[in-house]
Amino acid sequence: MAARKPPTKTASGVNASAEDLTAHYRNMLLIRRFEEKAGQLYGMGLIGGFCHLYIGQEAVVTGLEAAAEDGDKRITTYRDHGHMLACGMDPKGVMAELTGRIDGYSKGKGGSMHMFSEEKDFYGGHGIVGANVPLGAGLAFSDKYRGNDRVTFTYFGDGAANQGQVYETFNMAALWALPVIFVIENNQYAMGTAMQRSTSTPDLHTRGAAFNIPGEAVDGMDVLAVKAAGDKAVKHCRSGKGPYILEVKTYRYRGHSMSDPAKYRTREEVQKMREERDCIDHVRELLLEGKHATEDDLKAIDKEIKGIVNASAEFAKQSPEPALDELWTDILAEEEAV
Repeated sequence: MAARKPPTKTASGVNASAEDLTAHYRNMLLIRRFEEKAGQLYGMGLIGGFCHLYIGQEAVVTGLEAAAEDGDKRITTYRDHGHMLACGMDPKGVMAELTGRIDGYSKGKGGSMHMFSEEKDFYGGHGIVGANVPLGAGLAFSDKYRGNDRVTFTYFGDGAANQGQVYETFNMAALWALPVIFVIENNQYAMGTAMQRSTSTPDLHTRGAAFNIPGEAVDGMDVLAVKAAGDKAVKHCRSGKGPYILEVKTYRYRGHSMSDPAKYRTREEVQKMREERDCIDHVRELLLEGKHATEDDLKAIDKEIKGIVNASAEFAKQSPEPALDELWTDILAEEEAV
């Protein structure tokens, strides 16, 4: 039996095994290939409405999901496909929902921004900026009420960090010591406005100081740094110490949505991030340099992932559109008489 290779120590000082590195690589690659395919289908007219791609930000949700346990919850914004895949939702069901088909997670009625999975403790996908943050606190309150040690990951962006309801939620979460991790996915641009033009404080994680909520900034292009910060935040919440803020500094390569030409930043800026800071390339280099994988191994993984993504697209194309009477389902819950 071959000897197990020692863990690789990264630039962030985190030790990582071959198994962990490979798992992170696969998960991030699945998100990227899925989003690339979604972009293609949108261009072909098979995806309607809004579509916000996660390309570039894959390390954020991959690292934090690696810190989560069964029963932990997650809720996010409209840039949500990566979160769905990272928590284990079926790519076929996600793609079917994107294309408005009956086999989608919301039976084709939710589209890109509004799909859910009770099985995977995924509570959306929300289109109103900042509105998911109080909902995340509500999910954490339910676990606090039940007396378990579950944690809720509540994701929002640097733009949403300026919304008033976020600070109302901070206050309540701190007051009631709720087990919620507020994850600020700071991708540098609130729609088309650079953070320094819209935010008075350079460090968003300090916004919780007034409520005695601890927080820290994390390199969101390093999945291992994200995982380590996630472990720390989860431990804090599970121990009953209340909420925690993680400002994960990341970068999106595409525009805000598919309709955004992203002319508010230079092509050179985006290219520099792709070439020097790409989160998937970083793990790829660690795998190769640590001799945990060969070029052929990584090509085989990419081929497998592309097969999964292509199968999800074909599944979506073959799935029927919802019948018209589906418009009337799931809109009213009647209480049975006792």
